[in-house]
Amino acid sequence: MEKSLKSVAVNFGLYLGITLALITVLAYAINLDLYTQIWFGLTILGIIIVAGIVSAVKAKKANGGFLSFKNTFTAYFITVLIGIVISAIVSIIVFNFVDPEASNELQEKIVNTQIDRLKGFNVPAEAIEETVEKLEAQGNMYSISNVAQSIVWQLLGFSVIGLIVAAAIKKNKPEAE
Repeated sequence: MEKSLKSVAVNFGLYLGITLALITVLAYAINLDLYTQIWFGLTILGIIIVAGIVSAVKAKKANGGFLSFKNTFTAYFITVLIGIVISAIVSIIVFNFVDPEASNELQEKIVNTQIDRLKGFNVPAEAIEETVEKLEAQGNMYSISNVAQSIVWQLLGFSVIGLIVAAAIKKNKPEAE
């Protein structure tokens, strides 16, 4: 792996991490209800995917317009990994050390929002109760163990997207005849 690939991916990972950290802090400062909004989550999802794609494209450009599937995926993955880890660290700091009560309040808001959504889809009361019990059993969503588990699941999901991105962006050097 060339140095330019690593530097492009790390730089975009840092940009992504700073962006996600700012979004986390601003949402915390403005209104915790933002965390319960579907559009907010989808916006964050979009930002992460776009950053990964831009990183892969820039790495390809830095490599003369050619990048193998493996290196394309690597550029995408490094970017997403760094961004998610920085965001997770900021979330842990904000919701465990700066304002632990906000974590409890947010958990309550998420449970209530989930109940409203499930009722809107006419889900049976027993299923709603079961879902609420599972959400409440998780405890502090921002505990280090829950955040680490979330990072793993996010990376798995974003890796699937990264494989698709890598397949679309890759371009191997033509072999000399």
